[in-house]
Formats: sequence, structure tokens, C-alpha cells
Amino acid sequence: MVRILNGIIALVIVLTVSILLPLTMTDGQPPSVTNSLIVTKNKIDTMNSTSIFDGKTLDGWRMAGSGNFVVTENNTLQSGGQGIFWYTKKKYDNFVLKLDWKVTEKDDNSGVFVRFPDPDNNPRIAVKEGYEIQIDDSSGNPLHKTGAIYDFAPQTKMVSNPAGQWNKMEIRALDQSYTVFINGQKINEFVGNRLAEGYIGLQAHNDESTVLFRNITIKEIPRNNFQN
Repeated sequence: MVRILNGIIALVIVLTVSILLPLTMTDGQPPSVTNSLIVTKNKIDTMNSTSIFDGKTLDGWRMAGSGNFVVTENNTLQSGGQGIFWYTKKKYDNFVLKLDWKVTEKDDNSGVFVRFPDPDNNPRIAVKEGYEIQIDDSSGNPLHKTGAIYDFAPQTKMVSNPAGQWNKMEIRALDQSYTVFINGQKINEFVGNRLAEGYIGLQAHNDESTVLFRNITIKEIPRNNFQN
């Protein structure tokens, strides 16, 4: 009798699992794998992007701090002095930011700031309340090298081109998840806990660092594209 009962119990378990398992899978993957962020990333290439620098004017941009950015004859932005050059027209929550940058010397220093509040004329607000994706090929600290989330998450490898050559940066900010790509290679993933919405800015680090930027575009990701 015990053997019969055990057999019945085993059969019930098998049948239950076979019925419930497909309900917890999507496209053959567990829910933890087929999550909302993966679905969003697959859609990113089909979404429209908006240019926030026209290559000709500083329309929509403002300096916080004593430094400055100028438009060069090659339709690029060039940094100088110290401060944050920020795009004032809109706050962004979930987005994909792409841009090209080039340093003139290996030890040139700059960065891309995301999701910070209105800094007025105080660049420290962006530092304290946003996140900086670092540009610095010469730093010996992994938390301060190109592609790092400054002071929070080190990059996994150096893939930037030598000084004088253009590089591509892509920053994906979805909820509190940040992913950084340099020249097409993923080099950082980070989960933060600061603001989920804010402005975008470029750093002027010092008078000795000359960094150029161009092709600055952003894709806004509607929240309904990655909510379950």
C-alpha cells in the first residue's frame, strides 16, 4: 500500500510540474532571463533618436562653473576650464545616450554626467546627485578610468582609441540600471540609487584637458516598453 501511495504522489508531482512550468516560461526562458530590460534592449535600434547638439550653435546648452565649451570649425564641442556644460531643454528619465569623443592627449580628462538636477551655476550638484561616466585613459584607479561610473563601478577593460582618434560612447539608463558601451563593447553595468530623472551634461575638467565631442543623440525609452 505504501508503494502504491508513493507512486501516486510521484505521478501527481510530475503532472503538476508539467502543467505549471510552461506558465512560468516565456519563449522557452525563465522569467528572470526574459525580463523587461532585455525586451527593451532588443527594441532600441528601432527607436528614433534626437540630436541635442546641432554642430553649429550652443542652443539649449549652458555652463555651470567657470569653464566653457565652444563650437569649433569642424562642428564639434571643445572643452576648456572647469565646470559642467549641460543641456537645459529637458530632463530625461529612461534613455539611450550616444556621442563621439576625442582627447588630444592621453591624460586629458572629461566625463558625461547623467540624471542630475538643475545645477544653476554649481557643477558640484551634478557630481553629488548625478552619475559621471568617466573619460580618462591615464588614471591608475579602475574607478576613474574611461567607462567607469566615477567612484561607483569600474570599467571591465580599456577599449578606447589612442589620443587624436574618435571614440563612440553609448549609455543606457533604464530605471536604476546603467550600461556603458565604448566603441561597441560593453564595459560596465551598474545599479544605482540616485535620481531616476535629470539633465545630461559634459565635463570641462581643467585648462590642460582639451576634449572634443560630436554627434550627441538621445533616444527616450517610454516606460511602457519595459514594464512587466
